[in-house]
Amino acid sequence: MPVFRSAEELYVCFGRLYDDAMCDPKIAPKIKDSRLVIQFCYHQPDAVVTIDATSEGRVPGAFFDVYWGDRERIKPDIEMTMSADTAHQFWQGKVNLMAALTRKQIVARGPIPKILKLLPAVAPMYEMYPRILHEVGRDDLILR
Repeated sequence: MPVFRSAEELYVCFGRLYDDAMCDPKIAPKIKDSRLVIQFCYHQPDAVVTIDATSEGRVPGAFFDVYWGDRERIKPDIEMTMSADTAHQFWQGKVNLMAALTRKQIVARGPIPKILKLLPAVAPMYEMYPRILHEVGRDDLILR
């Protein structure tokens, strides 16, 4: 059974993570400096999130924009496709990106070296995500 029962449940958990990250002074400037549009396409449940680091964030204090749902007008530089379960494990530091790409647990289209370069920038999110799960009352999803 998938970790998230619906896209709405996924959006609550991942939404807080991305909302916090886009304003975080340690994480957000490094993502912004990439000038990339990165789209994550999740399945089980189906959901799409697009990070647009090419423009200023619309939210006060944000360094970039995050869009939920299909954004056909925004062409991604990089598209990452994976199960929501894989993403959930990744954001808790339990998935090695290179191994997941090799095993096709994550399928990437676009310049993979650019996404690998962002890994150190997003590392603090591995600690943020379990804290967010706790804050939204989903301790049952925290991996030990």
